[in-house]
Amino acid sequence: MITVTGATGNIGRTLVELLTEAGEEVVAVSRRPRPAGPAADVRWVQADVRWVQADIGTAAGLQPALEGARALFLLLGGELNSRGENPTTLLDMATEAGVERIVLVSSQVSATRPEAPSHARLRDFETAVRESGRDFTILRPGGFASNAFAWADTVRTERTVFAPFANVALPVIDPADIAAVAAAALREDGHSGQAYELTGPELISPRRQAAVISEALGEEVTFVELSRGEAHARMAQFMPEEVVTGTLDVLGVPLPAEQKISPDVEAVLHRPAGSFGAWVARNLPAFR
Repeated sequence: MITVTGATGNIGRTLVELLTEAGEEVVAVSRRPRPAGPAADVRWVQADVRWVQADIGTAAGLQPALEGARALFLLLGGELNSRGENPTTLLDMATEAGVERIVLVSSQVSATRPEAPSHARLRDFETAVRESGRDFTILRPGGFASNAFAWADTVRTERTVFAPFANVALPVIDPADIAAVAAAALREDGHSGQAYELTGPELISPRRQAAVISEALGEEVTFVELSRGEAHARMAQFMPEEVVTGTLDVLGVPLPAEQKISPDVEAVLHRPAGSFGAWVARNLPAFR
């Protein structure tokens, strides 16, 4: 049995589908209620997936989801990403529950900016996973293609994208590729002790992303460049200050390592990483 935290998110939803299609017994864990209505039509919301609504900010909250689990996919959302259970306490509890393999989603920034306050918790979890005594794989994705969902409302209503750093290009990663690498690491041998850096196959700027969305819609989408201060004010409405600052540093002045296209997706999956255009094509209804 494999326990998947963050099961309703961009990575977790796809991961649960991949695991169940491969015949794995899955426990899907999320802070949100089990999807109902149209969302319940997704294949993994079926009897062969055990659903657990839990607060993984505490070991006690996660413990019921680990009964009988041999592997754990750990995604730090919400309270765990900024506060909550001591990482060692949580990992000790997973070990005591019998978990043999752990796949942690960290961040590229954990390696490229090891002193960044915005990623201190992720670094702490990386250390705890390494010291857990279990087989482990750490996934370090760069920026997500799905961050473009933040533009969906203004694309639908105004056919406009508002974003900073118009021409700064980064190799954004399709979350479906993160899920596919996670599925391989959870199910296959040969990934233990690895830290995979996950990027897309191309450098692409916000201005070019807007153009890709425009091409897919078959309608003009205007790009409006925000200043750093304007972007900071918008992001501060839903993100902690240190995360806003760290994110803008990467988006605006990326280090060479953050603009490097990694071979790790292709090495694990034996196919190229998906492009931003392919991600847009799959998610085009969000922008119509």
